[in-house]
Amino acid sequence: MSECLTLKKSNCKNCYKCIRHCPVKSIRFSGNQAHIISNECILCGQCFVVCPQNAKQIVDETEKVKVLIQTGAPVYASVAPSFIANYQGTGIKALEKALQKLGFAGAEETAIGATIVKNEYEKMLDEGMKDIVISSCCHSVNLLIQKYFPSLIPLLADVMSPMQAHCSEIKKKHPGARTVFIGPCVSKKDEAQHYEDIVDAVLTFEELTEWLKAEKIELEKEVDCNDNTRTRFFPTEGGILKSMRQDAPGYTYLSIDGVENCIAALREIEQGNTHRCFIEMSACTGSCVGGPVMEKYHRSPVIDYKSVADYAGKEDFDVIQPDSLELKKRFEPIEPKYGVPSEEDIKDILKRMGKNRSEDELNCGSCGYDTCREKAIAIYHGKAEISMCLPYLKEKAESFSDCIVSNTPNALIVVNDALEVQQINPAARKILNIRYASDILGDQVVRILDPKPFLDVMKSKKSIKNHRVYLADYNRYVEETVTYDSMYHILLCIMRDVTEEEREREKRENQRNKTVETADKVVDKQMRIVQEIASLLGETAAETKIALTKLKESISDE
Repeated sequence: MSECLTLKKSNCKNCYKCIRHCPVKSIRFSGNQAHIISNECILCGQCFVVCPQNAKQIVDETEKVKVLIQTGAPVYASVAPSFIANYQGTGIKALEKALQKLGFAGAEETAIGATIVKNEYEKMLDEGMKDIVISSCCHSVNLLIQKYFPSLIPLLADVMSPMQAHCSEIKKKHPGARTVFIGPCVSKKDEAQHYEDIVDAVLTFEELTEWLKAEKIELEKEVDCNDNTRTRFFPTEGGILKSMRQDAPGYTYLSIDGVENCIAALREIEQGNTHRCFIEMSACTGSCVGGPVMEKYHRSPVIDYKSVADYAGKEDFDVIQPDSLELKKRFEPIEPKYGVPSEEDIKDILKRMGKNRSEDELNCGSCGYDTCREKAIAIYHGKAEISMCLPYLKEKAESFSDCIVSNTPNALIVVNDALEVQQINPAARKILNIRYASDILGDQVVRILDPKPFLDVMKSKKSIKNHRVYLADYNRYVEETVTYDSMYHILLCIMRDVTEEEREREKRENQRNKTVETADKVVDKQMRIVQEIASLLGETAAETKIALTKLKESISDE
């Protein structure tokens, strides 16, 4: 399978939004990056649409088309009928003029191919050979069945898509021509590459718009009218049915859109309770006008539908219907590469996720998987990581944080803007003689500490660090640090009990004072002796005084 969707690693923020919206969970996470699993992806494009960082990008084929044009072969565009919703007010003739300025030989509506496909569907139903027929226009639906419901492949209408039927018709009319499909779909890029020699390249509406801007080509606001254009309804919900006769004996006709609804319908069919019906299936909600690469990344279901409906006629395009064999299309199963984990493997992974009991499995969906069990299977397959579990991370973080807060020897007190105590750890309770945290939580900090440092910090937004304070009420000395967190609007007070240090310092100070006092007495006594001797020794007295004075000073300095 071709790589039509890629990841811009620098943009991926590990938010898991893509996996939450992926209907088949074909995304794996490794190294805090999302990776699309091409073997499982159905190219519905939801990850591209919902990614808040634009980390998913569609492979651009603009340069490939430019090369096709430069070869000199006539290049014709097959334009999806949803173009009228994307380029409102611009009809096919006006769009063809713009495309010709880019170098295209011409442009036609893919709705011509839709007429050929619709006729083949009607013929198939008239023959009545199949119990259930599922439309095969949507490549994402085809991939869904090929990968996840292979037993239902025989129910797919073995008919080319409108894109393929139209491009085949163009090549038949213009020998040597090359064809480019332009539309709102990611999966058409894969379809074109998988079924070779029919569609040579695929552009999205966004790629076309960027190309037109680069060449400074503006689309004319001109809508041409043609009543023989009923299959222009194809890109709308139930649009295939609107263009069909719906009169095959014994058949019920119904339309289903959105991958989740398609999956539910396919499961129901698997159970064998559905018979004699034609089902139009579209992966996009609202069908192709709700496609992932419609340039407007917001849904405009009413306006878009009305644009298509107003442009569509009441009669069919005038086409020469090819032989049924020319329109045949083969679908083969695409086997998943992962095996099925044992129950023991799943239980072991659940335990590693902190899910030791069934009631621990919250199935909150924050990781992107509907159940904890599905997440465990994804971990087994290497598609997910244990850290993707939000409750697990929250519990782990809280447990780790509580362990640090509870066991640190420093006192910690958290206060809000109103100076109300929000948290207090055991070390703080010990210093402040508080038996239970509940005795102070929610109360004003003034009950236990001087609020002035808190007020000063909150006003100046400057922290007080290692300020030594005597807590007279508790007969303790502490080094107090108060800091303000402007993001969460809280004040954090950290106190280190330095009472023993302070008392040891006082003890040493007292000993030093006593030593100095003793030295003074010795000096005084010696001076008296010196004075008595001075009369005998004369000039040596001054030297003795200086020596003794230095001795006193050295003792004091200690």
